[in-house]
Amino acid sequence: MKANMYDSTAEVLWSDRKRWCGLPWSFTRYMIIRKQGQFAKLVNINGFLTSHSEEINLYRVDDLEVYQSITDKMFGVGTITVYCKDASCDKLILKNVKDPYKVRQLLDHLVNEDRARVGVRHTEMQI
Repeated sequence: MKANMYDSTAEVLWSDRKRWCGLPWSFTRYMIIRKQGQFAKLVNINGFLTSHSEEINLYRVDDLEVYQSITDKMFGVGTITVYCKDASCDKLILKNVKDPYKVRQLLDHLVNEDRARVGVRHTEMQI
């Protein structure tokens, strides 16, 4: 999938498919797309003949969680849960992606970068 679903100047920073036994045999695709100075988005596209896509602006991401079962570790995959403050979706699950800890680190870096660009500050209240 190309980033030109937005614009020819948008770049795909990372893409993967949902994997089964470590192999990308799925019609679920994940991408991180950035257009310099304008947006950075996490995109989930499901489907073959008809497709459904879901996008989250990275500055809206609150927290990231990685889960790996013993079989996931054997195949080098894991599930990343992205918690966010989005009107349409409060969490996005990236199932069975390759190198989940590297992807989480990339997402964390891009989220902080995008928050700085937009001027959003993430604060926590403890009561």
